Amino acid sequence: MDRANYPFCTIDPNVGVVGVPDIRVDKLAQLTNSVKKIYATCEFVDIAGLVKGASEGEGLGNKFLANIRETDAIVYVLRAFNNENIINTQEKIDPTREKEILDVELIFKDLDTINKRMQGLEKDIRAKNKEAIAEFSVLEKAKAMLTEQKILSEQNLSEEEQKILKSFQLLTSKPRIYLLNGEKEKISPEILQDFENRGLPFLTIDILSEFEAGELTKEERKELGLLESQIDILIKKCYELLGLITFLTTGPDETRAWTIKQGTKAPQAAGVIHTDFEKNFIKAEAINWQTLLDCGGFAGARAKGQIRAEGKEYIFQDGDVIEIKHG
Repeated sequence: MDRANYPFCTIDPNVGVVGVPDIRVDKLAQLTNSVKKIYATCEFVDIAGLVKGASEGEGLGNKFLANIRETDAIVYVLRAFNNENIINTQEKIDPTREKEILDVELIFKDLDTINKRMQGLEKDIRAKNKEAIAEFSVLEKAKAMLTEQKILSEQNLSEEEQKILKSFQLLTSKPRIYLLNGEKEKISPEILQDFENRGLPFLTIDILSEFEAGELTKEERKELGLLESQIDILIKKCYELLGLITFLTTGPDETRAWTIKQGTKAPQAAGVIHTDFEKNFIKAEAINWQTLLDCGGFAGARAKGQIRAEGKEYIFQDGDVIEIKHG
């Protein structure tokens, strides 16, 4: 991954696919003597920092903003450390100000997208096309919010309004988390309090320390008294931010974590494993992962009547261990 002490070192985005840490996979694999362990994954796209005026092309901003458009969620990495040897594009260390700059640039880009679409709908509006009129109304509402510098993901939009806006991949409609880059004890308490008071989802991570410890194994981290990797916590937070949950399958061949959206019904969840499972779904046999461990495996769970037979209306729960029965 490119990293250097000057702005816009990263021209093309760095992409990394990371496993979502999950102790359930480890324990189930041990229970069933699995040959393989497969974790859920998240893909992170690292782009260069945005500067004021990015929406108008400053600092190659338009190129970077286009990269953001393809993502499902956004992590704001905000500088919260003091180091005179590291170039700062701002006058002082102020993560709150950096957040505001990023918000404004994303808002400007979204306003540009919305204005162009509204102009494109004018002909259909004059023809009294009902779908165009409905879409225009939602865009008008979103435009008013953005003009007041409101982030769309933080507004109370109806499901139908969100559905219409989703097709435009608006940058401010994506869920976000704020990463304060620095040692927590050295970050101003006022800054931390401000993020807490505003109910903003944030983490404090000293990225330099995490980078230096990145090559250590879990055992080596324990020996040095290091707690869970903060990067692992970030990965989990992003997974939750996207409204994702995990169900599991386990056996001698492999233990695997499967990713689905919260609220997914059994046939659609089964389809994540194989499309035929959704088309020919009969039932799912389900048990909570901890209950399975407590029973000592599937045989013990069956003997105790702990395995449930669930039909097509069942909504998979986080931590379910599943066996699919299909035609």
